[in-house]
Amino acid sequence: MKYYYKDYEKDVQAFQVAEAKAHFSTIIQDVEDGNEVAIAYGKKKQKVAVIVPYDKWAESQKRHKRQLGTLEGKMSVSFAEDFKMSDEEFLNS
Repeated sequence: MKYYYKDYEKDVQAFQVAEAKAHFSTIIQDVEDGNEVAIAYGKKKQKVAVIVPYDKWAESQKRHKRQLGTLEGKMSVSFAEDFKMSDEEFLNS
């Protein structure tokens, strides 16, 4: 059963997992048309995922890059290929 939920002041179409599997082509068409589609799971219909158009996702990834702020243009930062640190580790260090 398809239903809608209110999120960020817009209605987002949502599907239960079984229905999403049965109507995947329709969901992909909705996403190609620029809509976001939520996937709900379990008896409580808890939303576990949102399928968004690729262009919208790619744009959101650009916004997550760290900026140098007031030092931008005055310095640069580079990391070794094998350097790994999560945001949480960085903030707690």
